[in-house]
Amino acid sequence: MDMKFKKTKGLTLIELLVALAISGILMAAIYRTFLSQYKTYTVQEQVVDMQQNARVAINRMMREIRMAGFGNVSDVLDLPGGVNGFTNVIIANDNSITIIGGFRQISTLAADAAAGQNKITLANANDGSQFDGAAHHRYISIGGLESHIVQSRIEADLTLDSNYPLKLRHPVGTPIFKIHAIRYGLRDDDGVPVLFRDLYPNTVSSQRDTVAENIENVQFEYLDASANPTTIPANIRMVKVTVTARTSTYDPEFKGGTGGFRRRTIASNVNVRNMEANP
Repeated sequence: MDMKFKKTKGLTLIELLVALAISGILMAAIYRTFLSQYKTYTVQEQVVDMQQNARVAINRMMREIRMAGFGNVSDVLDLPGGVNGFTNVIIANDNSITIIGGFRQISTLAADAAAGQNKITLANANDGSQFDGAAHHRYISIGGLESHIVQSRIEADLTLDSNYPLKLRHPVGTPIFKIHAIRYGLRDDDGVPVLFRDLYPNTVSSQRDTVAENIENVQFEYLDASANPTTIPANIRMVKVTVTARTSTYDPEFKGGTGGFRRRTIASNVNVRNMEANP
């Protein structure tokens, strides 16, 4: 029995080259699409981070600026030396701001405190460590109603300046706030512009912490009760804060901004609610 074999035809060299060329074109198109989508994703991620940085920066500042002057801090600001050398609730500059207030509750009274006395007792002995004798650890507000300088302490017992005894009676459980100065401004951190929060400025124990990175500009505008610009600290009733953030890396193909950085600007106004009590 004769067997017949079917002759099969393979690819010619030209057909193989054409197939490879088409495959190469397709792969190049897919790769370009991938690069485009990856770049879009990266840009969107950087823009989201930039916007988040701007919001974090402005929200943190607004919360504390709103509290400026809380604790009737004029009592201690009027004393020689003020608070860390500051004698106004707000020290106003175009690109930085320093605020004074009882920003943090640290304890409560363990016993009633009568008007005229110059000693109080905190509810917890450990809370007394907030007043360790350093220049910036001695300003206190009792109930947010009056402020004093702590002259000395023994555990939870605080002795106030005898020349300035308590003005009011304060019952047990009255909250105790620590008064200090806070400064916000910009600095360069190895080429990265950052917004800093300086706790205890003007002292050797200054704590200049980073609030947000890639904050390129911050501007403060100060307004009086009639919404007119003012440079007089006692007349400030509103602060307008403008923050400009930029992306963490530059894009050489982006032509919409200086240096290839994308930028976002956020502005907000805050009423300084305690200024009328601290002329």
